[in-house]
Amino acid sequence: MGRNRKRRLSERLGVLGERNFRLFFTGYTASLFGAAMVPVALTFAVLNQGYGATDVGYVLAAETVPLVGLLLLGGAVADRFSRRASMLGADIVRFCSEGLLAVLLITGSPRLWVFVVLAGVLGAGQAFFNPAMTGLMPEMVSPEHLQAANGLRGIASSTGQILGPSVAGVIVASGGAGWAIAIDSATYAFSAACLWRLAIPPRPVSPPSSLMSQLAQGWHEFRSRTWLWVIVAQFATFNALSIAPFMVLGAVIAHDHHGGAPAWGAILSVFGAGSIAGGLIAVRLRVRRPLVVATGGAAVFAVPIALIAVSASTFLVAATAGLAGIGLSIFGTLWETTLQREVPGEALSRVSSYDWLGSVAFVPIGYILVGPLAALLGSGTTLLFAAAWAVVSCAAVLTTGSVRSLTSTPVTRAVSARETAQECLHDTGTS
Repeated sequence: MGRNRKRRLSERLGVLGERNFRLFFTGYTASLFGAAMVPVALTFAVLNQGYGATDVGYVLAAETVPLVGLLLLGGAVADRFSRRASMLGADIVRFCSEGLLAVLLITGSPRLWVFVVLAGVLGAGQAFFNPAMTGLMPEMVSPEHLQAANGLRGIASSTGQILGPSVAGVIVASGGAGWAIAIDSATYAFSAACLWRLAIPPRPVSPPSSLMSQLAQGWHEFRSRTWLWVIVAQFATFNALSIAPFMVLGAVIAHDHHGGAPAWGAILSVFGAGSIAGGLIAVRLRVRRPLVVATGGAAVFAVPIALIAVSASTFLVAATAGLAGIGLSIFGTLWETTLQREVPGEALSRVSSYDWLGSVAFVPIGYILVGPLAALLGSGTTLLFAAAWAVVSCAAVLTTGSVRSLTSTPVTRAVSARETAQECLHDTGTS
């Protein structure tokens, strides 16, 4: 009787009716909000200590370097041991590093190397958390709710990116950067507490093998799926050659032709609102060819890039940025869900680490190249190239047969291995 009531409640609430996901989502949303505060808080913390723009660049880069360098290791560790333990450890480490930085800022004046080291710890934690999270989702969410869970994750990320920086600005102005960092530290502690309460059935024990052989197996799983490595390669260049120019030169053109920061802030705010709307759409979206729809959604980003290149009105750029936010959010949800359904569960975190690596590895290069290219070609021409690349790269992906032919796996109500294990745990606990 009690079990039937729980199942009916789960069906009414959708994925939020599942205890494991509800716990994870609550903690994850809090940590995303805290993490979105960090760039603002960290930048002003460095500047308020008397350092300059170059030093800010060092600190922000210090987070990216270990993130890129440790992603593959993070995926291998998550697959070999426990994904939940990897995420829990990453949250605890980030809670400690951010807490230490907060104490140092509130009570004194830390040296630049302290900022660099602790920012590096933050990036290392992310390298272990992200691949483990992608792999854990199918273990804690029923198959029919997997896409909805990924959609809600996207909504949480977009909401955090909108609210976090504005709240951080208020806290930094009123109480100092140290308190904003302290709040970020607390959100990691809260996320860890939620992860601790998850009830995840144990995975089958893998045959003993070296870490290098596991990395090699992950690479085999990655490269053996053409649709997978083609889209990862495309987004590696998409982020560097389309999104990075938009973020840098879009702000420059807004400053020169659209009235400055208010116009650029409005464009980014509408983009964020579009991302939230896209997540809401993706929760219930059902498509037969997910990668075709996802790639089409990503291609929409070319429109606001091209419009700001020709100095179109702020209203028009913002409106199309909102559509681009919807498209990219739908892409993210369909991509994550396809990855989780098509890649064997025992290798999912390792394969995901290659995906994450492709997404972030070339972004710093893109930011470095934007300035010289704009000086050589002009901001407008560079942005038009960025828009063209967004279209061309998406079109190239759609010429790939495995991208077009991959179809959504029908989800049935047959009891999965995960559910069977949970039923056994329930029966043991109540017998």
